[in-house]
Amino acid sequence: MIGRLNHVAIATPDIKAAAKVYRETLGAKVSECVPQPDHGVTTIFVELPNTKIELLEPLGENSPIAKFLQKNPAGGIHHVCYEVDSLDAQLEQSRATGCLVVKNPLPAVAFGGRRIAWVYTRHKLLVEYLER
Repeated sequence: MIGRLNHVAIATPDIKAAAKVYRETLGAKVSECVPQPDHGVTTIFVELPNTKIELLEPLGENSPIAKFLQKNPAGGIHHVCYEVDSLDAQLEQSRATGCLVVKNPLPAVAFGGRRIAWVYTRHKLLVEYLER
């Protein structure tokens, strides 16, 4: 069973410009850029009282975000991330209900060392599960 919303990820062609909007226009607390070579992205987190926004920019030509931005040049919501108690149990439930697990090898490791996996729901929503 999914738990709390951890973050909403937004792909952007210019992560620094996007961060500036959150910091200067909206007054949010914004982290530094962090390259994530294992995932092919650079990330910035925008901290909100009840969740986070993860800004994603491609890191390299094979980045999954580069492919997303080819289809959506201005960027947009890429995925939502929910915390789960057991990643293995959540993946089993997702597979049983027709979701497509899209990240191999499983599990992957997120920034901070927690296990993660991604699935497409039958409604074409990309969901990241983050083990607590």
